[in-house]
Amino acid sequence: MAYSNGCFLVKGAAMMRTSRPADWTKLSEEELLQVRVRDLRLEIAGSAVEPLIQRLYDELDAAGIRFHPPCYFADEWLCPEKIPIIGIPFYLAHPRLKRIEKKMMFEVEGGTERSCMKLLRHECGHALNYAYNLYSKTRWRQLFGPFSARYSDSYYAQPYSRRFVIHLEGNYAQCHPDEDFAETFAVWLAPNNRWEIKHRGWPVIKKLRYIDGVMQKIGGQAPLNVNQGTPPWSASRMTSSLAAHYDRKRRVLGTEFKGFYDDSLKELFMVAHSDPSTTRASELLRQNRRQITTSVTKWTGHRKYDIYQLVNRLLARCEVLDLYARQNETDDIIGVTALVATIASNTFRVSTKHSP
Repeated sequence: MAYSNGCFLVKGAAMMRTSRPADWTKLSEEELLQVRVRDLRLEIAGSAVEPLIQRLYDELDAAGIRFHPPCYFADEWLCPEKIPIIGIPFYLAHPRLKRIEKKMMFEVEGGTERSCMKLLRHECGHALNYAYNLYSKTRWRQLFGPFSARYSDSYYAQPYSRRFVIHLEGNYAQCHPDEDFAETFAVWLAPNNRWEIKHRGWPVIKKLRYIDGVMQKIGGQAPLNVNQGTPPWSASRMTSSLAAHYDRKRRVLGTEFKGFYDDSLKELFMVAHSDPSTTRASELLRQNRRQITTSVTKWTGHRKYDIYQLVNRLLARCEVLDLYARQNETDDIIGVTALVATIASNTFRVSTKHSP
């Protein structure tokens, strides 16, 4: 494991069972999927993310923060708990791997410069939190909550709350105190974000001002903690093939996998119909989105916001799958309403009154 310019250079330490191809980027997709991740021998240096990491470091310099969290390729976006390093998903190392990620998972998290920078700032917030033990401070706990709070597979967010910033999707700041800090830091760090003006009068301004003050205090100091060993979940140690990696990833994500409900949608609608008078399933859902949302909300007690987002998710999958309504559109609407209600009952909590 080499260390250069604040970044881990991840290098495979073992040979493949068979001879490693001279250039895996020229393999067919079928052949590439059989290559073990570690044998791709991915490095930060020279990769597509290297200039974005440097941009993050430039932003830290501009904010007066001396510590630059080291970065390495991992199996997903992460900052290991209490270890001040940033794991970047290995598929961002090369356009070929991004295309496979897109095909297998229907999305590339951090695949654009804008989304990648947002995630880098978020993970950087975790890294600084751990580097300086901020989570152990009384004021940190007063503002963000106990760091020891348990993570949950699901969380009940208040979409319009002004006690939290909005940075990543899904009101992510609300899922745990550590994520709240990381999200708030990311908003504070982003250039030209005018956070003082945008959040003036909001309760969350106390958190932003706390970060502004504490970063001025510790910015010039050396970190109290640094990584001492091989970073966890490193791509350089992943012995599974790309195919096995994606098979496991889809199983672990379950309902969070974008294609999880594809089979149900294909049962409801038709695939690629030649009749020009046939309505696209996505358009049918778009036209009846409000009706479906209202009906499901009425009979299940779930929040309109959650149901509306779920319908939008199914609508997007219908668009990708090129699905069409059947002859009796009323039956289709009844069917998709039942599907949405079933998913909601198995996924969401019943709504309760809350203040923003």
